[in-house]
Amino acid sequence: MSASGAPPSAAATRNYAIVTASYWGFTLTDGALRMLVLLHFFRLGYSPFALAFLFLLYEAAGIAANLIGGWLATRFGIARMLAVGLMTQIIGFLMLSVLSPDWTAALSVVWVVMAQGLCGVAKDLTKTASKSAIKVTAGEASGRLFHWVAWFTGSKNAMKGIGFFLGGFLLEVAGFRMALWLMAGALALVLVGVVVALPPMMGKAKASRSARELFAKNSGVNLLAAGRVFLFGARDVWFVVGVPVFLYASGWTFTMVGGFLAVWTIVYGLVQAAAPVVVRRSADGLSREVPAARWWSLALALVPAAIVAALSWVALAPDMLLVAGLALFGVLFAVNSSVHSYLVLAYAGSEKAAEDVGFYYAANAAGRFAGTLLSGLLYGWGGIDACLIASAVMLVACWLLTLALPSRTST
Repeated sequence: MSASGAPPSAAATRNYAIVTASYWGFTLTDGALRMLVLLHFFRLGYSPFALAFLFLLYEAAGIAANLIGGWLATRFGIARMLAVGLMTQIIGFLMLSVLSPDWTAALSVVWVVMAQGLCGVAKDLTKTASKSAIKVTAGEASGRLFHWVAWFTGSKNAMKGIGFFLGGFLLEVAGFRMALWLMAGALALVLVGVVVALPPMMGKAKASRSARELFAKNSGVNLLAAGRVFLFGARDVWFVVGVPVFLYASGWTFTMVGGFLAVWTIVYGLVQAAAPVVVRRSADGLSREVPAARWWSLALALVPAAIVAALSWVALAPDMLLVAGLALFGVLFAVNSSVHSYLVLAYAGSEKAAEDVGFYYAANAAGRFAGTLLSGLLYGWGGIDACLIASAVMLVACWLLTLALPSRTST
């Protein structure tokens, strides 16, 4: 792998900018959707486990969507799959908007879970297509690839944080149904831009012809995928239900809870974007980056364990201790996520990058699914302490997997 490579062409830079901007629009509405659903149904009296259940199909659908989406993007082109993801999200919003207060509780839950599942498919189709486009546009230059991945991932998460705030704001001023209609209209404009501006055949290659070929990844991709399950499970085991409900139970208002999650996610995104400044880059793209993944994973694993100890032994308000601890968690998690996102593209083959990325983010979705389920179960069983202990255990598993990462792409 070249350290610098040829400078990106004007067309490559333009395509990267278009993909990034379109994913910003998608992520803004996706973050808003999460807060809309969480706050709307919490206000209706749903339990922590019931709230987690509403998001389960959203996360589970992403596992298949990433695998199939990567294969479809390779066969039919990245731009086409990006458009399909945006269109699917619009349909999910419209489906949620027809929810009626006259329906029974059981019917409402089933309808929301199905609509959330559709939005989960949309999210991961869009993510796989977008991140595959970065590999295609950045080429083989490791420095540019790390920089572009970090900026894309960081800015996307900053937009998601703004989306959390937007969701709470729209719920207050426009109501549940009108908020969904407004977001569907905004995404329709983004969809038109993607169809008009991107070459439809971008990233098209010869797709795998069998499931065995599709799953035949190199050891680097396989290890990162396994680590991703634990990394994102460790975040969502507290983030989805535990922290929002804990803070609300501590006397915080909905606006305060949504504001904290928004600020946390925005800062997390900014740190991700700055990761290439923090992690020294190597000429081969791996010899410094792989050890960095190991050390940052170990440091992150210590944080939730320290928060649990502080909640038991430090005589300060528990909500303030949690906020301070999770601020540190967010900084370390952001660097870990950015390094992992770069490494999977560094290990991925150029010809079928979309398939490798789809496989990796299917693991990401599996981690989110496990974290979402455990967030509701563990909080109901043992409170925020149980969520944080589970997070620490998952992060130790992630660190152990990074110890086996290869330092060369030929492995």
